Amino acid sequence: MVAADIAWMLVATAFVLLMTPGVAFFYGGMVPLRSVVSTKLQSFAAMGFVTLLWAVCGYSLVFSGDEGGVIGNFDYFLLNGVGMEPNPDYGSTIPHVLFMLFQCTFAIITPALITGAVAERVKFKAWLVIMSLWSLLVYVPVAHWVWGPGGWIAGMGGLDFAGGMVVHMTSGYAALVAAVILGNRKNFRPDEHNSFSALMVLLGGTMLWFGWIGFNAGSALAADGLAAHAAATTILAAAAAMSAWMICDWTVHGRPTAIGSAVGAVAGLVAITPAAGFVTLQSALIIGFVTAIVCNYATRLVKQKLNTDDTVDVFACHGVGGTMGAILTAVFATTSINPAGADGLLYGGTELFTANVIGSMAVIVYTMVATFIVFKAVSLFMKVRVSETEEKSGLDVIEHGEKVFVLR
Repeated sequence: MVAADIAWMLVATAFVLLMTPGVAFFYGGMVPLRSVVSTKLQSFAAMGFVTLLWAVCGYSLVFSGDEGGVIGNFDYFLLNGVGMEPNPDYGSTIPHVLFMLFQCTFAIITPALITGAVAERVKFKAWLVIMSLWSLLVYVPVAHWVWGPGGWIAGMGGLDFAGGMVVHMTSGYAALVAAVILGNRKNFRPDEHNSFSALMVLLGGTMLWFGWIGFNAGSALAADGLAAHAAATTILAAAAAMSAWMICDWTVHGRPTAIGSAVGAVAGLVAITPAAGFVTLQSALIIGFVTAIVCNYATRLVKQKLNTDDTVDVFACHGVGGTMGAILTAVFATTSINPAGADGLLYGGTELFTANVIGSMAVIVYTMVATFIVFKAVSLFMKVRVSETEEKSGLDVIEHGEKVFVLR
């Protein structure tokens, strides 16, 4: 084992864990005052429930063995055999338990990302059940397809450095399905914004940008040049995307906004996630810039053209951004950056492009169908959507008996 690698991966794990509270602040700032606590707690709860699921069977089903390229087995059930010695398949210079914890933080944030699309509409008890089932039935198998031993997308030659398909596409397309199933908020107006606090959004965005360095650079699993390169591509793509988003807003609406700038930065971070350790610095700038333009248009398409209340633009940012990232990875990847990767279309390779396109389509279809089934199944046993009265009163007091501010 290498002490520097262990130290870096401990830091990276802490960085990624911080991203889930970052999501809570990011989303909480974009809803009305009456439902800020509820929105934040839906994300924060994943740190408890998903961690327990991961320890019981989630990690094992992703990373132990393989059943036909689709799912793992129960060799690591209750983390049996996950100890302080390295597992050569998952970081030969760090303890196996540290790799497990790092991957746990990815499993935590993924369902938390969905919550922004169902803000002010879903009952908390129902969400806990949905989040748990969704993690096991969607996140776990897709993570195995891409990262697990024998996973079929990886076997085709697909590449996803830090979770474009696994984290962002699953959460983004699940968010779209959830928003459609639950329906719009009663006061939903596509052109109106009832954000509680732009400052809270900027704080959450800053926490996400900070944590994303661990998300992407940590996926190198070592304190080495590839980790430094992934950190650089991450920051450059986010900067390019934020700048492009501001330009788009300036062009379309006549002025840039703080919230739009934060969303733009996140779109760039999403897009570079699958590519961070495979593309050049110049390609990272292009990926961020192009993705921001596409995602900016997607936000208007979803709300204004499709009249769908994706409250904080989860689908446009994570679904569309993740898809763009997966495809552009297959265009710009080069073995000159990472010999363990593959050459994309720009460098004469076609296998990666085919694998990532087929893999992305499979992830989209599976995620949307499975998410629909999970929501409908849970609705057979409990009420999922809050009533119109509860929505109007706000879920903070109704569901939790708390307020974001109490003035005395």
